[in-house]
Amino acid sequence: MASTHPVQVNILEVCQVTPSLNSVDPPTELSFPLSFFDILFLKVAPAERLFFYKLTEATPDYFNSVILPKLKLSLSHTLLRFLPVAGNLIWPAQSTKPIILYTPNDGVSLTIAQSNADFDHLSGTDICEITRSHPYVPQLPIITDSKTSVLALQITLFPNQGVSIGATVHHGVLDAKNVVMFIRAWAHVHKQFSENENADLITLPPELTPFLARTIIEDPDGIDMLYLNSWLGLNLPGLDTNIHRSLKPFKQAITDPYSKVRTLVRLSREDIKNLRERVLCQIEKLHLDTETRPMHLSSFVLAYAYVFVCVVKAKGLERDDKVVLGLTADCRARLGIPENYFGCCVMPFFVQIGLETVVQENGYLNVIERLSEIIVRINKGVLDGAKEKFAEFMTIRPGTLMVTVSGSPQFQIYKADFGWGVPRKVETPSIDKTGSISMQENADGRGGIEIGLVLLKHEMEIFNSLFVDGLVLNQNQIVSGEH
Repeated sequence: MASTHPVQVNILEVCQVTPSLNSVDPPTELSFPLSFFDILFLKVAPAERLFFYKLTEATPDYFNSVILPKLKLSLSHTLLRFLPVAGNLIWPAQSTKPIILYTPNDGVSLTIAQSNADFDHLSGTDICEITRSHPYVPQLPIITDSKTSVLALQITLFPNQGVSIGATVHHGVLDAKNVVMFIRAWAHVHKQFSENENADLITLPPELTPFLARTIIEDPDGIDMLYLNSWLGLNLPGLDTNIHRSLKPFKQAITDPYSKVRTLVRLSREDIKNLRERVLCQIEKLHLDTETRPMHLSSFVLAYAYVFVCVVKAKGLERDDKVVLGLTADCRARLGIPENYFGCCVMPFFVQIGLETVVQENGYLNVIERLSEIIVRINKGVLDGAKEKFAEFMTIRPGTLMVTVSGSPQFQIYKADFGWGVPRKVETPSIDKTGSISMQENADGRGGIEIGLVLLKHEMEIFNSLFVDGLVLNQNQIVSGEH
């Protein structure tokens, strides 16, 4: 049970951590262009991640004398390799597009806090109010309308319990893969400090070494300006249109924040195997031609479709409503761009589907089929229709239930080990505002997928019942041979 005493979160320090100047090659002023991938997300609300680490030896004295100085030092050395996040997103008066600019003495805002909250409850998978996590997520500094930070961090001590690390990033500079890469790189450097006192000898493995040459993204059709002009011409509640070139992101208020709860559910490798067998049996029973109607039965698709169906049913929508499935495709491998490219390189894909198609007996199979159609489109040409992407999104009627995915099981987010062991839990607080679900590999390292979601309290009760009962029924059918 969670503690009933009032939770206090005290801000102990707000500072700026700059890239290490002890290097043989100290950083100088550098600028980085934005690609059309970045500009597509220019005003989207910031993305947030929250990592919880069990650390019972973290007394206030030990935290302040040992843990915190080492975290700051390793962060400084990590920033030297990731200069775009130490800089700012700016829009110079003479420039037609915003740029990322790093100048000496730029750095990342770091907040240090201490909380008396029940760490085990916060870092567990029990249902809890969404507001419980908010004090541990930093606000991204918006310096002026034409200058904003790229990254903000917060380290919170829970005395004798553990530590949390919160990160908030500008969506117009980095994608989710970049965020995980940076945190894992920081963790790697921090862990190496215990084994090597000479920081200049610490190296990053190839998958955590950022490829910073953004000019590799080609844009002969001028898609960047098409997206930028679309943003500038947009008039939506919460979007600052008073200042023509404002970089302020879209303000997404959380509706009914005190009525919403979050949870983290898990599908084991065995659960996913059983879901796949269930779909294959349905395909056989219905005599579907998978040559003309290909079914992509990856773990991602099976998990996403299953959670999507449970969410839609829990919402209790009207039968004539439409709902939206959304995928964000990583374009790196598809465009011959290095996997460690550091910058947005994803393209969203949406499809509307009738509610009746989702909630009927074969609803799970129907959703998988629609997701498979999206994947066929992606594999055919991930940039096909890129010019119309902004306009396509705007055709979705306001109020339509849209369930998109933040993160991926491929990012290996639980490898972010600072030397304290893997995170006890990783959370995505920004889904409070977006309505997305988060997805990552299971924390236990044995395969499977974790899904984070936010619903109203009564909806979450229905969702949990549907989620658990569906897996039990599915298992019983496979054991008994019934389909």
